[in-house]
Amino acid sequence: MKTYRFGIIGCGLMGREFGSASARWCHLTGVEFRPEIVAVCDTNPAMTSWFAENFPTLGQVSTDYRELLGNPDVDCVYCAVPHNLHEPIYCDTIRAGKHLLGEKPFGIDRQANDAIMDCIAGHPHVFVRCSSEFPFFPPMQRLGRMIEERAFGQVIEVNAGFLHGSDLNPDKAINWKRMVEYNGAYGCLGDLGMHTCHVPFRAGWWPKNVRAILSNIVRERPDRNGRRVPCATWDNAALLCEAVDPDSGAPFPLTIRTQRIAPGETNTWYLEVKGMRACARWSSTNPRRLERLLYEPGGEQLWERLDMGWETAFPGITGAIFEFGFTDCIQQMWAAFLHELHHGRPASRFAACVTPAEAAYSHRLFTAALRSQEHGSTETVS
Repeated sequence: MKTYRFGIIGCGLMGREFGSASARWCHLTGVEFRPEIVAVCDTNPAMTSWFAENFPTLGQVSTDYRELLGNPDVDCVYCAVPHNLHEPIYCDTIRAGKHLLGEKPFGIDRQANDAIMDCIAGHPHVFVRCSSEFPFFPPMQRLGRMIEERAFGQVIEVNAGFLHGSDLNPDKAINWKRMVEYNGAYGCLGDLGMHTCHVPFRAGWWPKNVRAILSNIVRERPDRNGRRVPCATWDNAALLCEAVDPDSGAPFPLTIRTQRIAPGETNTWYLEVKGMRACARWSSTNPRRLERLLYEPGGEQLWERLDMGWETAFPGITGAIFEFGFTDCIQQMWAAFLHELHHGRPASRFAACVTPAEAAYSHRLFTAALRSQEHGSTETVS
């Protein structure tokens, strides 16, 4: 089994999730590769203690990411840092010859993303992908196969979203995701939007134009000292886009919603596809359930409910009747990254991480959405 030695830059929530996924890699069966964490870096030394306590393979702990990038024992890097740091750290990682899985949105704005893309183009031997777990839930894998098999016929409409209620409390303390200088002008789109775009983009449903309505609902929040300070990022976003069905050439509406203030939602991903021959919808509110509507013209239209168990892109020891969860999703995403790195191709069309080109297109879409909000207009995605 091939071992890929990883360094982690940014040891917060998602860094620890990757650590957990790697520690139980034996959960997967039939894979020819495994990750091993050998180095970690965070500017806050307290964030690295969990790794030092739980990973005997760890040989380097640093507060300077450049020290990690200079470590010859590091083959690959996972980077989970605020958006304003993406351009310098991602580019330095690529120039150091380390394969990279970076968090979305791959740059705080389009200019930063352009710089990252130029760096990738200059180092074609380095494998680079963007993080998104959305398609690895079993119902989404099944829905992806329906797309591949052209089961929907001509596409009528697609709706995608990521909703949560984490900012519903106006007295919740501000953090970097609510500060323009760290999160960027995209607001919730930068933080949540790539998840909603992952499957539509992979399906070839590229937005051609967009009419956006962005909402800054809570304009002040307390800082860590309790003082009210400006909160200028967009809390919620609704994008109405025109996409084109690549099979029929016909246009159709694609809606994308990202919300940090969504009453009644904890952390909900959803996708709905409507076509002339079939429809399907999935929501992480009930993560094992795929609903399908299969019909012939003039026939009855009956929704069917399919409750799926542990049916994954990469097999494991869990019995097929048992439930799949978010930690499984993280591990599946990492298996997809390593599979493509190891074999030079993804396991399947929808068992793959976001490509740099897909991340770059999200910047084109989100930049157009900002223009749309400013001018109250429909903007071309260019």
